[in-house]
Amino acid sequence: MKKILGVLLVLSLVVFVAGCGSSGTAEKNNTSQEAGSVSPVKLGIIQIAEHPSLDAAREGFLEVLAENGYEEGKNLVVEYHNAQGDIATANTIAQKLVGDQVDLVLAIATPAAQAIASATDEIPILITAVTDPVAAELVETLEKPNTNVTGTTDMNPVKEQLALVKEFVPEAQKVGIIYNTSEKNSEVQVNIAREVAPELGVELVEVAATSTNEVLQVAQSLVGKVDAIYVPTDNTVVSALASVVQVAEENDIPLIVGEGDSVRQGGLATIGIDYRKLGRQTGEMALRILEDGAKPQDMPIEAQKDYELIINKKAAANMGVEIPQRLLEKADKIFE
Repeated sequence: MKKILGVLLVLSLVVFVAGCGSSGTAEKNNTSQEAGSVSPVKLGIIQIAEHPSLDAAREGFLEVLAENGYEEGKNLVVEYHNAQGDIATANTIAQKLVGDQVDLVLAIATPAAQAIASATDEIPILITAVTDPVAAELVETLEKPNTNVTGTTDMNPVKEQLALVKEFVPEAQKVGIIYNTSEKNSEVQVNIAREVAPELGVELVEVAATSTNEVLQVAQSLVGKVDAIYVPTDNTVVSALASVVQVAEENDIPLIVGEGDSVRQGGLATIGIDYRKLGRQTGEMALRILEDGAKPQDMPIEAQKDYELIINKKAAANMGVEIPQRLLEKADKIFE
């Protein structure tokens, strides 16, 4: 009898110990799940090229994430790639981001957005510095994308920018416009310029640069043929804007540009958007996806509503241009 009681006691202890072990494993699993629930957000960034406007948009986007508790190295992993202006490289980067299973992609500029949108229809994509998302076939409409893409457009007030030519040089008749014909965003802006040029009393002289290496030569080809030069938000030309500024200064040709950072780099003036603010606006949209579960397909493409008149006094002097007092009084920002 004592032997039987002893065996029962041993069996009870074994069951008790086994139960304790099972409970410990369950706790460990729960802990693992909790840790998994706070895994860092994997953000992929694909940027077509480096120049101040696109960099400012990226920085503005990351500022908003940081201000809302997303800290790189803790709860945020950023995988940043620059395509150096090359479409094939952009496509390779897009495939890599998809393979790395990032949670969200920020695509900066139209070619970058087209590359990543072609690579995935599942990962949410935020775009910025994209002029016409519909023409680029990224979304169905601005109001309701119906794709995994949403974000902000940098559509320029092209008419108002071209009108600045007459503000500085009332007698101007011919305006040279430099752009890359392979950039959809530039094609959209040039089409607008063609439409509004007659009512502004100017004739466009169009020249194309297919790479940054061609920008200087193309700008020089306008000397003696135009009264002013206009550069829209074309990634190729803006990446080599110093060449255009050089030609404008050496030949006293007013240079109107498509955005504020190009004025800072030596352009005469613009009426345009602030790319850092545009990036911040895109960051706010990303928060709605990450924290509120918003779906890109239901989020309208947003635009910046307030434009700034920006003038560069030093550039005006270098180009032999006298700035009308009324423009100085209206300017939101003046570079000395």
